[in-house]
Amino acid sequence: MAYEIGTAAGHYDLLTKLRTFLEVTLPVAERWAMQWEDTVSADKGVIWKAPGLSGTEEIYTGIKTYQSVSSDYYNWKINGFTGYVPGNSFETQPGRIANDIGVPLWNQSIPYWFVGNGQRCIVVAKIENVYESFYLGKFLPYASPSQYPYPLCVGGMLTSAAGMRYSETTHTAWFKGARANMAMRFVDGNWRTPQFLPFAGANTLRNTNSDSNVAEGHYGLHSLVMSENATGYINNYGELDGVYFISGFNNAVENTLIIDGVTYVVLRDVWRTGFKDYLALRLQ
Repeated sequence: MAYEIGTAAGHYDLLTKLRTFLEVTLPVAERWAMQWEDTVSADKGVIWKAPGLSGTEEIYTGIKTYQSVSSDYYNWKINGFTGYVPGNSFETQPGRIANDIGVPLWNQSIPYWFVGNGQRCIVVAKIENVYESFYLGKFLPYASPSQYPYPLCVGGMLTSAAGMRYSETTHTAWFKGARANMAMRFVDGNWRTPQFLPFAGANTLRNTNSDSNVAEGHYGLHSLVMSENATGYINNYGELDGVYFISGFNNAVENTLIIDGVTYVVLRDVWRTGFKDYLALRLQ
């Protein structure tokens, strides 16, 4: 796995830098192969085939920009596919989510965090004081490859490729789950909207100190488990790769922590600062 922290000049440059990261910077066996690109149109885009961690898989995902100068938004839409057909447009590739998932950005300086490997990438972009992000690629299923052969996951910020600025105050991050901005491809080929534990739980999670008003305890990291309530029973399907719940109690965005020599950075849901609004992203 690799990561990169840097600054892009805007939503176009961010896509260029992400392409370099996935197609060049990743270890050779994990690099994503471009299948289609448009670097000329206003709506620039790319479709990749990732090799998975085995190096023999075919994981198809893509990004395309959409923007409006008059409405002052400069966004991306993301999606996942079951293959790539050269004669088809981005919007008509096989197996796609019916509505592209949107990510609000802008056309000015964007500090960013990229984390990637052969099966998925995670992008976090800081726009002024808000944090927009997405997860694109495979998750880790609680099943064998023969039982769950293509566990694809696409999570962003908007439930569609809406004309919405980053400053809009009702959109919320994919890692909260239970919204149409997070889609999981199920074993039957349909896209489902999972919830995530522990975000879906009713408990307020702080730290391990016996005095809950003091932050001198330890902050546990909790895997984000994809679950679904089906006919009164909870079905757990797997977990995301490299992202974890962390309590927001006495915590702050962009804090870092080291566990067993591995560095994590704390990020948040857009502008929110509640106990259950934070995420820990593994950088190594």
